[in-house]
Amino acid sequence: MPAKQERRLRVGVLGAGQIAQAAHFEACTKAANADLYAICDVADDLRERMVITHGAQKSYNDYDKMLADPDLDAVIIATADAFHVPASIRALEAGKHVLCEKPVGVTVEECVELKAAVEKSGKTFQVGHMKRFDAGLQAAKSFIRDGMGDLIALKAWYCDNTHRYPMTDAVQPLIVTSAHAKRPSTNPKADLRRYYMLAHGCHLIDTARYFAGDIVSVNARLSERSGIWCWFVDVEFASGTLGHLDLTVQVRMDWHEGFQIYGKNGSILGKTYNPWYYKSSEVDIFREADGATHRVLGADGHFYRRQVEGFARTILDGAPMEGADITDGLASVQAMVAIARSAESGKPAALADVTGGL
Repeated sequence: MPAKQERRLRVGVLGAGQIAQAAHFEACTKAANADLYAICDVADDLRERMVITHGAQKSYNDYDKMLADPDLDAVIIATADAFHVPASIRALEAGKHVLCEKPVGVTVEECVELKAAVEKSGKTFQVGHMKRFDAGLQAAKSFIRDGMGDLIALKAWYCDNTHRYPMTDAVQPLIVTSAHAKRPSTNPKADLRRYYMLAHGCHLIDTARYFAGDIVSVNARLSERSGIWCWFVDVEFASGTLGHLDLTVQVRMDWHEGFQIYGKNGSILGKTYNPWYYKSSEVDIFREADGATHRVLGADGHFYRRQVEGFARTILDGAPMEGADITDGLASVQAMVAIARSAESGKPAALADVTGGL
């Protein structure tokens, strides 16, 4: 574990549910340049247990009181999706930096509203697309930027599987729940088509944009048969790159995620693991110049800790944003809505034209 630096970002986590317990509390306590300063949750029993377990300095059952704490530098929004935008705006208006879980919102309009709030605040805002902190993906991004030349085509897939819960239960801490937890008005899993796109589709879209840039339009087909939701999406990138995305839940096999990229001066083949194994993607970069393949080991696969450290570097040191910003977050939501509209209509959908949510 990296040694703690002298200057550290004091972070408060809003929400003590599954993603906070599995990822964000540990990420803050292990980060070299950040501390878990505070935990805020309305469920007193859950919050106090987490404060003791993870050693937070402060405990709040009122979000506005946490935001009023002058010693708090930044917040991580680790709530249900429906609460992301209002919680982010309140933090920005209180003068705090924000790292918000993905997806950043659930409608195009609320994300546009949040973008305006971010720009007005002048604060750092990062979306929790933690795969941008996967050393394998970062190596691929470097080759695309510095050596590959024209990116001709990208194929990417994200296929969650029927066996993921025994796999994740084995490696995650035991998730503690509370009857007093604050929940959205409707169960997010009541509509699986919507839930799978918001939970998984946003990762696939952000990975595609991380490599190939802005998406202009999508042409999607959706199959819902035998308990399997399968989206095949043809993507038009602004750069002219051809794109194809495969989002399938739940495949009858191991976790299946990765990408293939074809470029002028080489190609890239990537295999990504279930994120809770904290194992960097195996990314083979073939350079035409020497006819050889190169793979970064990526020994440090704690994407969530690396994400917090990148967030803190931007705030403390003025380092360039390595993660996804509000523009990336908005574009991801636009793409998800466009995929939904295209699948419903059977026609292509332009991201600039879509409104509403999934």
